[in-house]
Amino acid sequence: MSALVGALVMPTQAVADTRPTAVVSLGDSAMSGEGAGDYEPGTRGENGNWCHRSTRSMIHRTQLADRTFNLACSGADSANVSLADTTHYTEGSQAKRLIDIAKLNRVTTVVVQVGANDEPAFADTVVSCIKEWFNPFSPGCAPRLRQQWPARLVAMAPRVETALADVRSAMRQAGYADSSYALVLTSYASPLTEKMDPLLHGPQGCPFKLADGKYGRTEAVPQFNEALRGVASRAGVRFLDFSRATENREACSGGGDASREWQRRVTVDPYALVFGGLDAVGIHLAQESFHPNAAAHAQLGGCITQFVRSGSGSARCLAGSDGNLTAVS
Repeated sequence: MSALVGALVMPTQAVADTRPTAVVSLGDSAMSGEGAGDYEPGTRGENGNWCHRSTRSMIHRTQLADRTFNLACSGADSANVSLADTTHYTEGSQAKRLIDIAKLNRVTTVVVQVGANDEPAFADTVVSCIKEWFNPFSPGCAPRLRQQWPARLVAMAPRVETALADVRSAMRQAGYADSSYALVLTSYASPLTEKMDPLLHGPQGCPFKLADGKYGRTEAVPQFNEALRGVASRAGVRFLDFSRATENREACSGGGDASREWQRRVTVDPYALVFGGLDAVGIHLAQESFHPNAAAHAQLGGCITQFVRSGSGSARCLAGSDGNLTAVS
C-alpha cells in the first residue's frame, strides 16, 4: 500500500522542450539591417516591399540560439510592431508574426528597436537638415529641433510602450510566461558627428552643418536614448544603450577614408531600380543613407550577445581598447 501511495505522490516528469531555440528581432530600419546590404529577396523593393531585411543584420550576428529571425522592417513605426491591424510595405503586424515563430521554436530572446519613425520622424528630420546645409545663411536645423525635440520624445514614448506590451501579449498567446525569455529594448546609435572635414564633408557625403552634426550627437541622440530608457523601465524590460556605439566611427568621421566608419554616408543604391523599378525613384534610391553598415551590425550583434548572457537589466555598448564593442553594465 505504501508503495502505491508513494507512486501517486511522485512529481510528474517535465516534458523536455525539443524545439530549436531562437532569437527574434522586431522594429525599424536600424534593426532590419538597412545599410548592411545583402537584403533578403522579397524585401528589396519587389512588389512594393522595401523592408530591406539584411542577412547581415545584428540579430543574425548574435550567438544566443539555434535560429535567428528578423521581423524588423525599414520605415516601421511602433504601430507596425504592435498587434494593431496595420500594413507597412505590404507587411502586417510584426507582433502577430512573432506568435507563429514562438510556437514553432523556443524563443529565448526578443530584441526590439523602434520609435525613430514615430514623432521623431528620423528620415524627414534628416532631409530637413540637409536642406538647411544648402542655404549658406541658415543657422541650421538645430535651433528649431532643440525646441521641438523634447515634445516629440514625450509623444513617442507611450507608442513604444504599447508596442512592448503587445510583444508581451504575443508571447503569452504563444504560451510563454514573461519570465521565460528575455525582452530587450535598444536605443539608437548616432549616425552624425561634428568631427568631419570642415570644408569637404558635404561633397564627401554628409551635407550637414557642423553645428547640426554636433547637436545630433551630443543632444538629440542622448535625449532619445534617455526617453527609451524610461520606456524600458516603465515596461519592465531590459535596456541596451546604443547611443555611443558608433562613436568616432560616424558617417564622414574618416574624412576622405570611409573604411573605418560604421555609419553610411549618403548612399545611392542603383539596385533599387533593378528590384523596385520606377517605385524606387525618390527616397528608396537613398534609403540606405545614415544607417549602420555591415561592420556595425557585426559589432552590435556581439554586444547584444554579451548583454543577454550577462543577465544585467541594462548596459551600454562601448568600444573597448581593442576597438570592439563591449556591453558595459
